[in-house]
Amino acid sequence: MRQDLVDTIARLHESGAHVKLCDSRIGLEKESLRVDVDGHLATTPHPKGLGSALTHPYITTDFSEALLEFVTPPFADSDETLRFLEHLHQFTYLHLDREVLWAASMPCMVKGDDAVPIADYGRSNVGRMKRIYREGLSHRYGRVMQTIAGIHFNYSLPMGVWRALAPDVRPRALQARVNEGYFGCVRNFQRHGWLVPYLCGSSPAVCKSFLGDDTDGFEPFDDGTYFLPYATSLRMSDVGYKNSNQAGLAIDYSSVDSYVASLTRAIETPAPEYEAIGVKVNGEYRQLNANWLQIENEFYSFIRPKQITRSGEKPTLALQRRGVRYVEVRALDVDPFEPLGVSRRSMCFVEALVLFCALSPSPPVSEEERRRLDRNQVLVASRGRDPALTLDMGDGARPVAEQAARLLDAMEPVCAVLDEAHRCTRYREALAAQQAAVSDPSRLPSARVLAAMQQRRVPFFRLAMNMSLAHRDHFNSLSLSPAQRQMLEEEAARSIEQQRRIEASESIDFDEYLRRYFAQTLDHRERLLG
Repeated sequence: MRQDLVDTIARLHESGAHVKLCDSRIGLEKESLRVDVDGHLATTPHPKGLGSALTHPYITTDFSEALLEFVTPPFADSDETLRFLEHLHQFTYLHLDREVLWAASMPCMVKGDDAVPIADYGRSNVGRMKRIYREGLSHRYGRVMQTIAGIHFNYSLPMGVWRALAPDVRPRALQARVNEGYFGCVRNFQRHGWLVPYLCGSSPAVCKSFLGDDTDGFEPFDDGTYFLPYATSLRMSDVGYKNSNQAGLAIDYSSVDSYVASLTRAIETPAPEYEAIGVKVNGEYRQLNANWLQIENEFYSFIRPKQITRSGEKPTLALQRRGVRYVEVRALDVDPFEPLGVSRRSMCFVEALVLFCALSPSPPVSEEERRRLDRNQVLVASRGRDPALTLDMGDGARPVAEQAARLLDAMEPVCAVLDEAHRCTRYREALAAQQAAVSDPSRLPSARVLAAMQQRRVPFFRLAMNMSLAHRDHFNSLSLSPAQRQMLEEEAARSIEQQRRIEASESIDFDEYLRRYFAQTLDHRERLLG
């Protein structure tokens, strides 16, 4: 594999396209719970000064009204991405009244499902659809699970790099080659993405209020905390986003068409246990439908191929029409040691890993391999620092640290070419830091969280709360420039007016809106599903 990678990078050098790697685009989506000063989940509405959660391009909400989501535009420089994210945090704190942004992935004190308010997007059809989708999630998986926060890393390669990788492809056929390249990247990330929770996971412990009575397999750390001694990312374990109900969906990542077909099948296949919930009961929607997936977003995956959707357009249809535009890596925990939840070093590492996955050979994933990869991901999330843990990469089981070291060594040519393109040394420095953490697991963020709790003699809740307050003070100590503040204030006002116009222009009732939304794929159904 390494020689194939070296040969590919050599081709980029020969064409001069390696320098275009500095034109790659990086964006972040970061979730943060709003909590009151006592550390309880906020029950207040989305702050009006932040604009409309329905239409604001940069500040919205995820599952809960209290779960803010910050979305940066894509930038060529990760420092610019982080700077924009910092501005969003500064602006948000100008509009939080005695509330704090929670500093960790695993939530604050939560008093059961009834204490988690579902996000409200207004009375428009699209706003109602977003709300009802979340109602469906609450019935299917519970609300408390949906308060877990994460960071999504969005990455796209410039067309100049894709052209250099496929010099004989005609311009009209280039998007097909791009699609192949991104799906190859996705398949490889399924193979190697466990490295992200292993090296960046920072959620080995959780407040007892999160688990309730379901504590099987957990150990008490103290009176307020449960933990798994060797866990790296409870968020990415069976406790978090990964759901056993989705294990049998077998989403096919061979191509755009196979991916769309398998997702469409899941969205259109009834699930008996969800049928028991009911869809529209006594005139009120409980979920969008009773199928295995209500919509594409319900599929919890490590990484997704993405295309920007137009208003009211299904994501799968956008992919079929315009191909893959970028990949969304969903494996990053919120790092409680970082005010922004992520460091530049971690971003450089993830970028290098994604590029490694894109440039390396990527054969199809068999059903047997898929099961093995799923097992590896869960094992790393729940037991990643266990010295006795072995992972099978298809060539025999080896200790997890040995597998990580081999993979990091294989990434060295990618980090070198990224440093050359950006005229820096930060990618090799990020790689060296991760190699050092593999050699000394006490440097891993998950180990540092447990060590901090032990050294300070505090439960997970108090550690996270103290860090949240410190991060608040950090952002409040910074000065947002007048230009940045004005831009975000204008964006907030514009989003509120945009929501008002959407609500005023409705011409059909919600039942018809929903029928038309799901009917978008009818003309493709025979070809897709057979």
